[in-house]
Amino acid sequence: MLDWLVQNTWILWLVLVLGLAAVETLTLDLFFLMLATGALAGLVGALAGASFFIQVVLFCVVSLLMVVLVRPVALRHLKSGSAEQLSNIDRLIGEQALALEPVTGVTGTVKIGGDTWTARTSDGSSLPAGSRATVSRIDGATAVVVGTQQAESGPIIPS
Repeated sequence: MLDWLVQNTWILWLVLVLGLAAVETLTLDLFFLMLATGALAGLVGALAGASFFIQVVLFCVVSLLMVVLVRPVALRHLKSGSAEQLSNIDRLIGEQALALEPVTGVTGTVKIGGDTWTARTSDGSSLPAGSRATVSRIDGATAVVVGTQQAESGPIIPS
């Protein structure tokens, strides 16, 4: 068994590559991905017929280079985003809202885009149903709005 394992070290490297890649999918840290790349270098060494010592050296050197040189750059690119690229609730600030029912400083409902939100006014004033408002901030699951226009004519039919 040991002779077979020594002659087929590429299987060990393949299992190590797949195992480290699986751990990376759980952690999303880019550390185990760098180690998997080193194991891939060991696998290439094994397939090229290098001795086990050379395979281990390849694994160590490539893993170290990946962790020290590539990982910081990759993390910087993953975490950087342009300043004008807004996500989630930041995109709602400044959007127009339509009051579906009267909105007061305590309660109300507005439609922002295609979504219905609970709402309240920022200054405690009251907005009648059908009024236009602007979202000033999001407080938890409540849109805080400022009235911008009087009520529209006709019934409000939420979609």
